[in-house]
Amino acid sequence: MAKEKYDLCIIGGGPAGYAAAMRAIDFGKTVVLIEKNKVGGAGLFNGALSSKSFWECSNRFAATRQDLKEKGIAYSMDFADAKKVVEGAIFERKFQLNVHLNLLQRATQSKLIRLEKGEAFLVNKNEVRIRKKNQEKTIEADFIIVATGSRPRELPTVAADQKYIFTSDGIENISDFPKSLVIVGAGVIGCEYATIFSNFGKTKVYLIDKAERILPFEDEDLAKIVAVNLENNGVVIHRNASLARLEVKDGQVEYELKYLDGSSEILRVEKALLSIGRIPNTDQIGLRESGVEMDARGYVKEEDTQTNIPNIFAAGDITANIALVNVAEREGRHAVVKMFGPPVKPLVYRNISTIMFLNPEVAAVGMNEQDAMAQHIPIRVAKIDYSCIPRAIAMRKTNGFFKLLVSDDEEMRVLGMRAIGEHASSAIQAVALLIHMNKGIHELGNMMHPHPSITEGVQECARMLLGKPIYKSSVFKDKLKCYRCVDGVRTPLENL
Repeated sequence: MAKEKYDLCIIGGGPAGYAAAMRAIDFGKTVVLIEKNKVGGAGLFNGALSSKSFWECSNRFAATRQDLKEKGIAYSMDFADAKKVVEGAIFERKFQLNVHLNLLQRATQSKLIRLEKGEAFLVNKNEVRIRKKNQEKTIEADFIIVATGSRPRELPTVAADQKYIFTSDGIENISDFPKSLVIVGAGVIGCEYATIFSNFGKTKVYLIDKAERILPFEDEDLAKIVAVNLENNGVVIHRNASLARLEVKDGQVEYELKYLDGSSEILRVEKALLSIGRIPNTDQIGLRESGVEMDARGYVKEEDTQTNIPNIFAAGDITANIALVNVAEREGRHAVVKMFGPPVKPLVYRNISTIMFLNPEVAAVGMNEQDAMAQHIPIRVAKIDYSCIPRAIAMRKTNGFFKLLVSDDEEMRVLGMRAIGEHASSAIQAVALLIHMNKGIHELGNMMHPHPSITEGVQECARMLLGKPIYKSSVFKDKLKCYRCVDGVRTPLENL
């Protein structure tokens, strides 16, 4: 019996694989999409959508509880109710993806796409074996995209049983808010879950940070606001702490910390969450057997999504690029265009916008001051406090700032921005576009932003750098800052 033949085989139905399949349809190509678990991947079921739905629910609850508290009314929320919110969001998105895919498969005018549920294994550069239950078959394809995603990293000495010790794959499946929770890892995901559980007010949260401060990849001023707000919400941050031991004892989680000064501490909590990064799902799918090169950490080596085998591409978390849903989708679509479309420019990662769902919200694009210092890039910086932005004042949400970085020359090309505060993510995309276009800030400073809006803070940063702000930093020295930064040395700009 002849093997089924396709133009493109995609292994993995997460954000990268799904987006790639839809882009291939645009070119009229036949596609087989292989997924062993659930279409949508971790980005839908235990990643971006689920955790952010959980965060949104916790934020709304915290705001309502605070308003009622001021009126002398107690307010609480059961975990079952919070879980319904998250499950509702997941169901809605899952329904969209699956109905869309099913209707495309059934369309009489086109039989371009087929979904195969099962485990995929690369037999060689053109053949993929699909195994499901007691059946298996082998298909052929001119091109292959591997987009199998990633999974939470675990500690070699700690078993994540998803009962007492969790990873992000299981933490939202707990039956109730734990009375206490220790989170191992103070990166974005760890801080997000610390924010979520502390917002509900039923869990004493402990956050283990092996560095001196949380979010060490961000500037100190931003990380400090997040840390202070977490601590004000009852979170205990173990700074400069290394985890010596973590184990289940008598139905609780006991952990031991060692500090830089030589001291140690043993504590017990109800649950633990491991948040120490993710690892690529590149094992047991035939990559090495087919000759695809990988690095020592298990990531696929690729050049603009193309591996060392010309017809095999990689997209999403299995590459060593930024592990984000939007990046995965972009890489998947880009790979398809490289296969079937006209010549296309290589992907550029310097203008990727990110959101950190913390308290308050954080948005970032391009480099920060730490990055510039590490690369010895002279920069000019403008920073405005949220308390000077009318929309923030109107919302009574003045905790935060905008910080805009440009090149230290007459062009003042936009290099990066950090925003922390209410609606921070709404202000980031225009700056990302300027970075992408390698443009300066003159257009940003001269355009009319809506009023009142948070984005007016970005405009005022541009005006500060151009020497024509409404508020003068020489007057509001604690609220406005404009300076040149060379190798970590800050010099105030005199034109203000």
